[in-house]
Amino acid sequence: MEEANPATFLTMLEEPASSVSSNSNSIPKPPPLPSKSYIRSEHPNRPPGCSFVVKETKNVWDKLFKEGYGADVYIFTEDKSYILAHSYVLGAASPVLGDVIQQSKVKCGMRYIRIPGVPYGAVNAFVRFLYSSCYDDKKMKEFILHLLVLSHCYSVPSLKRVCIHLLEQGWLTSENVIDVLQLARSCDAPRLSFVCVHMVVKDFKTISSTEGWKVMKRANPALEQELVEALVEADSRKQEKLRKMEEKKVYLELYEAMEALLHICKEGCRTIGPRDKMLKGSQVACNFPACKGLESLVRHFSNCKTRVPGGCVHCKRMWQLLELHSRMCSEPDSCKVPLCRHFKEKMRQQCKKDETKWKLLVSKVVAAKIALGPFSASRSSFIMTC
Repeated sequence: MEEANPATFLTMLEEPASSVSSNSNSIPKPPPLPSKSYIRSEHPNRPPGCSFVVKETKNVWDKLFKEGYGADVYIFTEDKSYILAHSYVLGAASPVLGDVIQQSKVKCGMRYIRIPGVPYGAVNAFVRFLYSSCYDDKKMKEFILHLLVLSHCYSVPSLKRVCIHLLEQGWLTSENVIDVLQLARSCDAPRLSFVCVHMVVKDFKTISSTEGWKVMKRANPALEQELVEALVEADSRKQEKLRKMEEKKVYLELYEAMEALLHICKEGCRTIGPRDKMLKGSQVACNFPACKGLESLVRHFSNCKTRVPGGCVHCKRMWQLLELHSRMCSEPDSCKVPLCRHFKEKMRQQCKKDETKWKLLVSKVVAAKIALGPFSASRSSFIMTC
């Protein structure tokens, strides 16, 4: 064929557009883009950061990969098999592969590179992803650990996100979690590493008996020690959480007892009996649980012959409740709880050590009241109607 004249191309570029193309009314409006809500509903489990490509476009790229039309690169694998590829596609998808191709030898117009250390199937799935960001579920599940390594070594963040997403969404098992953890540490995947450690701590007994754990124990004892320490730390946090829950429960019970004591002395309780009145047989017993607990304590305190703090265990508890109420009461002059003003006077004579202990207890009970939130008001209104 005769070589084209550059002047001809220049003339064509300078020619005005046709009248049909210049008429804006003849240009049809483009169809609307798919809405975001449609994308979410159709693909709820799609890895974050992945784009949506028309099926026909993917088919074209897959066909180009499978048929190798116009390929200029031979990729040799561990078993001496090869894959045909296009240097411009590999270089655009992976800057590392782009540098490797630039430094490779050229023979008869073809470049030759090698991807060692992984089987042919993993390399095939890796190169296919570079073409169209597509993957076969079966091959992905079989070679996902190899693909995670390849995505890190050849700097393909989109493939790394897909691998991490699939592993986190259910492909982690007790058999492969140790291998995945070690790869996550090597491949700069901190979130995946955290998920693996959490899974090991959660099911330590099963995972510590797997073959992967035994191999890791011999090859990487420092990681084994780290996981054991993580288990101990998680167990300590669990025990501390249970202790704080029990402690909070005690303070909440004390707060309820303070409310019930005020309710009994101020309004009168149907279980123990209204203040200054006789309990009628037709009256329903009070349903407030703290009143039931205080009933026997109040009856014992009123009839006990000892009634000396420290002399009787039950009376001592009642004295402590009365003193706690006094420290929390803001209206001692009008308060109807027994000995409220007496304990207010006693507070001035206590030593600094005892005063500190009582202040700490009051603060804990008040904190339990605040943590109770809106239920506190409804519970108080329930007491007032008893």
